[in-house]
Formats: sequence, structure tokens, C-alpha cells
Amino acid sequence: MRFAFTDDQLLFRDAVRDMLKKECPPGVVRAAWESDNGRSAKLWSQLAEMGVLGAAAPESMGGLEMAPLDTVLLFEEFGRAALPEPVLEHMGVAVPILTACPPSPARDAVLRDACTGAATLTVALSATPHVLYADSATHLIAERDGAIYLVAAGALGLTPQQSVDRSRRLFTVTFDIGEATVLAEGEDAAPILAAAFEHATLYSSAILTGLASTMIDMGVEYASTRKQFGKAIGTFQAVQHKLADAFLANQFARPVVYKGAYALTHDTDVHTSVSMAKAYASDAAIAASESVLQTHGAIGYTTECDLHLFMKRAWALARAFGNSKWHRNRIGHHVLDDGPADARL
Repeated sequence: MRFAFTDDQLLFRDAVRDMLKKECPPGVVRAAWESDNGRSAKLWSQLAEMGVLGAAAPESMGGLEMAPLDTVLLFEEFGRAALPEPVLEHMGVAVPILTACPPSPARDAVLRDACTGAATLTVALSATPHVLYADSATHLIAERDGAIYLVAAGALGLTPQQSVDRSRRLFTVTFDIGEATVLAEGEDAAPILAAAFEHATLYSSAILTGLASTMIDMGVEYASTRKQFGKAIGTFQAVQHKLADAFLANQFARPVVYKGAYALTHDTDVHTSVSMAKAYASDAAIAASESVLQTHGAIGYTTECDLHLFMKRAWALARAFGNSKWHRNRIGHHVLDDGPADARL
């Protein structure tokens, strides 16, 4: 059995990495922090042109019909760049929800537009009390009383909420169910919503490993140039060991995330595998942020330091869709068979 990604999967990842390295340096992320909607000016259209936004959609709708195992590497790259776009909500959760819902004129039209970037989707699941990028999305996919609704942006009532990451604009959302389109309900909606939670959890885990990688690189670079007592601080074992521990934690987390993508793709041992991915990735990202912040010293506490762009995204995502403690408890219930292993937040 081959435990490796295919050449096509790696080539797609490399293409996205190269584009983000060129088009999404820290300066672009910082500009998004100060923008009206927390997003960049042109990255969305570039992602659409590459086929990224519709990667999980059926080919008949203009997508690439890719499974989680095909796209998990892309989300890792989104994390490496701290991409200030709703890729997790749009590509990772909303598009798979629409794909799984029964065909209808409204569903098909939005799904086609989602692949081209003409539509920007965000989600409101029971696990997410606040909605991301609701002020710039064209449509909301919402869970209400076990049903899935499609809501146009014009029908939403928005109340801004504070966010630790200024590129992740949060809102509480209200809407009149009478103005929404029902996509699925009852027994048809339940498995779709359960899968949506797993997708959100897995892809947030992949983003966390990417964030950790960049933070560790920043720590190594700073430790190589910052001098104390006439020597680079990276020559001191205390600094070396902290960065090495963070690096190892993330290296252990990444294959666990890949295992989660495999499980979700093949629908085998999903709950345990995805929860393990989130637990490992959350802990690794938090460890990386703490180690690199300490390596930077006082300058690391200033918002002028680019570390904040990645560290605060990691803080937010480590707690989104269940923190590491919640997911370890979920694994325990599954192993001991003493509770609902498929329980969502």
C-alpha cells in the first residue's frame, strides 16, 4: 500500500504555494487586517482561476470533484500564508454541503457561481455561534433546527463581534426563514450536517499545521540573526530546544491530519481520525506560537511583528470546531463506547 500523495496532488499544492508566496506575503495579510472586510483585493479571483474554489464541486457544476485527500494539502498552504479569505467556509464546508444536497435550480446556480468565484459562501453551523465574512459573502448556508437553508446576503441581519484575528470578521446573523430556500431537512439533512462538521474540523487542522510551519520558520530566522552576548541567540541550547520541540510537534501532527483526510475520503473511522487530527494540530500550533513568541522576546508582543498575523489565526482556529480537550474527550467516548462518538458541538 502506498502511503504518499500522488504527483498530481503535489503539483497542485506546489502551484498554490507558489501563487500564495508571490501574491500573499505578510504585507498583504496585514493590509487585510486594516481593510473594510478583512480580505485581500485580488486573491479570490486568482484562486478561482486556478480551480481552487470549486475543487470539491462536481465536474458538471464546473468543479474538479476532489476529495479531502486531494485538497488537504491546499489548506495547509492557506495556513502557511495566513490567507485572509473565507476558503475554509466556502471551499471546505459550503461547497461540499451544496454538493451533497439534492439538486435544485437555486442550489445548482449558487454552486456554479461558487466554482467561478462569482459567489462567496459562508456557513452558520450549530458549532459556530458566529459567522465569518458575513459582510462580504453573497450567500449563507445555515443550519436551523436540523434543516439546511440557503440565504441571500440581502436577507441577513448582521451584528459585528470582536475577533482576535482582525482578518477574520465575525458576526451574529439573523434571517427570516420565510426568505430562505430549504436545501435539505430531516433525515436528508442530518448526514450532510454531520459531514460538514468533520470537513470544517479537518481543514482547520490542516490550516493550523501550515500556520505552525511558518511561525517556526520565523522563529528560526529571528534566532539566526538576533544577537546577544556577541552570538546569535539560535546558538543557545535553550532557544534551540524550544524551537526543535515545536518543530517535532508539528511534524507529528501533519501525518495525523493526512490520516484524517484519508478517513474522511474513504468514510472509515472518521470521528476518531478527524478528532485526532484536530487535537494534534491545535496543540502543535499553540506550542509553535508560544515558542516563537518567546524566541522573539519583547518585540514579539508588538502588533508590528508579523508573528501576530499567524499566531492570532492559530489561537482562533485551535478553538474553532472544538479544542484539543473536546476532541480528546470525543475520542475517549468512541474508544470506550460510553457516549455519542459522533456528537457535534
